Amino acid sequence: MNAPTDTALLQPQPAAANAWDFDDAAGDDAQASGANEKRLKIQRENHKLEKRLCREVARAIGDYNMVEDGDKVMVCMSGGKDSYTLLDILMKLRARAPIKFDLVAVNLDQKQPGFPEHVLPEYLKSVGVDFHIENQDTYSVVKRVVPEGKTTCGLCSRLRRAILYKVADQLGCNKVALGHHRDDIVQTLMLNMFHGGIMKAMPPKLVSDDGKHVVIRPLAYVPEKDTERWAQYRDFPIIPCNLCGSQENLQRQMIGDMLREWDRKHPGRVNNMFRALQHVVPTHLADPKLFDFQNAKPTGIADENGDKAFDHDDLPANPSLPAGMQVVQLG
Repeated sequence: MNAPTDTALLQPQPAAANAWDFDDAAGDDAQASGANEKRLKIQRENHKLEKRLCREVARAIGDYNMVEDGDKVMVCMSGGKDSYTLLDILMKLRARAPIKFDLVAVNLDQKQPGFPEHVLPEYLKSVGVDFHIENQDTYSVVKRVVPEGKTTCGLCSRLRRAILYKVADQLGCNKVALGHHRDDIVQTLMLNMFHGGIMKAMPPKLVSDDGKHVVIRPLAYVPEKDTERWAQYRDFPIIPCNLCGSQENLQRQMIGDMLREWDRKHPGRVNNMFRALQHVVPTHLADPKLFDFQNAKPTGIADENGDKAFDHDDLPANPSLPAGMQVVQLG
């Protein structure tokens, strides 16, 4: 799908004609004017956020050919801010896309105690999207199998994945859309490096482990702070995850906190880490499966990408930094 131009994105809805129709005294008029100006500023910011979300999701879809004409996309809904944002933006893009594709929102009700099972069906009905609620008691399985105090996420995700693939088959969906955003992808990279000794993240698009489905992550270019803001603006009925979200000190949460701190102190760093995943140079890593180091021999031909063993690499200009700032290399 080609990314729509800014003019094709959703335009802000006009305010009601009498929304700010004050006929009171001059002092009240001044207060109304100030309040109206503040309200318009908030509207402009939310409109810019909407355009940015639509643009980045459309760009990711286009870059990785995530959605094609005739696709039926199963949008996995957890009830969290990211899955709500994913569905919302995909619905907006579908209305303007140059191709035709269908969306089906799917929620797996895992029978967690206290889970508000009415929330998602009511919301999905209200927005007019096709949906399916799959009822499977994975909660009892996880609690029975995983020792108290141990992380439940691994088993929970495996059970959930198997069930959702089965549901995709039943619904005739050839694409499965997940709500992982840019920061999730970087977190996964760091987790695998720190705890698994492997350079592996979440790809924006891949074939499922059963070989039958294409899994897509349309929010791959979207930072978490944007899904947070959009969820607040749209007032989505968020459902907390009491099964795994209540487990404090999870490694992913710790990595997430570290990345958020980095992003606060060093704007652009997390985005550059994601960009690094798109600019891999196997000759300058150390994996013999990616490059034949054993048979590397001089050719006598100059190569600007060859190793400059005695030179310091120049740090590239950082396009993510605010205008007027630059990286300075010391020493």
